[in-house]
Amino acid sequence: MQRRGFMTLLAGAASWASAGRAQKAMPMIGYLNSNSPEETAPLLAAFRAGLKQAGYVEGDNVAIESRWAEGHYDRLPALAADLVARKVDVIVATTGVPSVRAAKAATASIPIVFDAGTDPVALGLVASLARPGGNITGIAFMTTGLTPKRLEMLSELVPQIKTVGLLVNPTNPQTESIIRDAQEAARTIGVELQTLNAGSDTEIDAAFVALTQSHAGGLIAGADPFFNARRERLIALAARGAIPAIYQYREFAAEGGLISYGPNIAAVYRQVGIYAGRILKGEKPGDLPVQRPATFELVVNMKTAKTLGLTVPQVLLAQANEVIE
Repeated sequence: MQRRGFMTLLAGAASWASAGRAQKAMPMIGYLNSNSPEETAPLLAAFRAGLKQAGYVEGDNVAIESRWAEGHYDRLPALAADLVARKVDVIVATTGVPSVRAAKAATASIPIVFDAGTDPVALGLVASLARPGGNITGIAFMTTGLTPKRLEMLSELVPQIKTVGLLVNPTNPQTESIIRDAQEAARTIGVELQTLNAGSDTEIDAAFVALTQSHAGGLIAGADPFFNARRERLIALAARGAIPAIYQYREFAAEGGLISYGPNIAAVYRQVGIYAGRILKGEKPGDLPVQRPATFELVVNMKTAKTLGLTVPQVLLAQANEVIE
């Protein structure tokens, strides 16, 4: 073969290989979230950090197709179906059980990584925590089961408390179990529980009016993505009514809430990102155990406590992971 012909053939082969690489699409993650991009931006950043730790960077070697329900859980099934139709390589279903259920109902073949605040085995999402089986795994931080502990902490902080409000979202499938656990804990402690349903901004406002009218001594904000996305509103209403309130995540206390007790949610989302990356590399979701947080964070905002005229017991301060002055 003449040198010119050989070089032409070599150049053609290189061009063909380059075109082949260009035509091969990078893997795609379908990101399904119950809230909005603005409300969960820090958590999405933590998810991306986990992906990067697993070797994937958005726009470099992985694409992310996001779908947001904007707090409307009824939109999730259609959004999940849309991600399936786009043939994503893995679905990350975040911000509560409704998104996980929607993803699971939409596909039995595309891998799913979830975060859930309750027991995924009891919900029928996985066969077991150690061996989830099927096409799904994730992180279960069991925050819905922490309601009795939050009630206990609130009663320690406000020892004269007689009535406690429990703010719940009636559209959340875990609401009944949250109420049941809280009622049992209230009977044990000897306080009256006032259940307040709120699935909209208007209902949140009405719940706080009812709470003030009943002269409740405190509030437990139920574990729900809808409430997480309305931190500022809940904190402001509690401050306006001078109501001691306990929340589920550090972000509430950091932004002016009195006290919070729950998992480090950013760490949860980072682990979700790591799991998504491992699945993209070939691991099967059914073989990856559902993980649970090893510890929970107690955060106390002393400035808010002083504003409310509360003296934080030393036993709570000794348990606190963080005290905000």
